[in-house]
Amino acid sequence: MRLNKHIVLVCAALLLMACGTKKGAIGNQQPTVSVPAWHTCLIQGARATVTTNEERLSANVTMQTVHDSMLVISVMPLLGMEILRVEATPIEVTAIDKFHGRYAKATYADINRRLTPPLNWDELQQICTADLPTGSERARLVYSFGEEMIELVIEYPARQLDVPVRVNNIRLNKYTQVDVSKIL
Repeated sequence: MRLNKHIVLVCAALLLMACGTKKGAIGNQQPTVSVPAWHTCLIQGARATVTTNEERLSANVTMQTVHDSMLVISVMPLLGMEILRVEATPIEVTAIDKFHGRYAKATYADINRRLTPPLNWDELQQICTADLPTGSERARLVYSFGEEMIELVIEYPARQLDVPVRVNNIRLNKYTQVDVSKIL
């Protein structure tokens, strides 16, 4: 099913979007540690485009973040309907495929067994808050997933800082839990 492949690609790209930041968004710079200038961040209407060897898919994305605590990525490719949701904390990532009624939970160690370079909470938070050291309003991330090269381009609208965000965990009891490899 073509739509299923698109959902898997978007999910993989969003779960892994921080993987290539050292190559694309950050360069060779070391992440800096500083006192945050914000507590919450909301980015609505970002445009994410995933390109693989065979396909290209674009979707609207909303990213809500509570600094060093939790972030929620909502993927809405069809008329504002959320079909994929990624909830991440510094400890674990949960991907909810609403279209197929399933979800997967994984620690960063679990994810990093399947990925290179490793996924990192700090870089993921930078991407989801448009807080890139480059200061750019566009991020281009390139990484490999197995033998396939995946490029993720995110175009950021203005971010809203210290506004109310809804990062409550979704109720998972109506979804079937699957292994993370089924979602990726």
